[in-house]
Amino acid sequence: MLAAFALEVKLFPDRTPSSTIAINKHAQFRPHRDNGAGNGQSVSLIVGLGEYIGGEVIIENEIHDIRNGVEFDGWSDRHWTAPFVGERYSLVWFTPMGVVLNDLWWWENRVE
Repeated sequence: MLAAFALEVKLFPDRTPSSTIAINKHAQFRPHRDNGAGNGQSVSLIVGLGEYIGGEVIIENEIHDIRNGVEFDGWSDRHWTAPFVGERYSLVWFTPMGVVLNDLWWWENRVE
């Protein structure tokens, strides 16, 4: 888990570290906006891993290759997964509203 959060910092060092990560295997989401308890969340960061073709994330009808990371507002922006073939994983980092850096217990134990 610490390595997954360290990857976010390595890929986007100027980004405020996230409190939460979703790890997806072969997930293909239909058009949606993120929801859940609370009043929203921070800007999401999604990165694609694996040997796959297709699998872009479509955000408000714009196609984005996620292999190098894409930031977007999952709470406000309608988004979904394009069809793909192969072994596709995605990592999605975000922080629910109300969580602050001091709440991130793992940050003190992060992998550099």
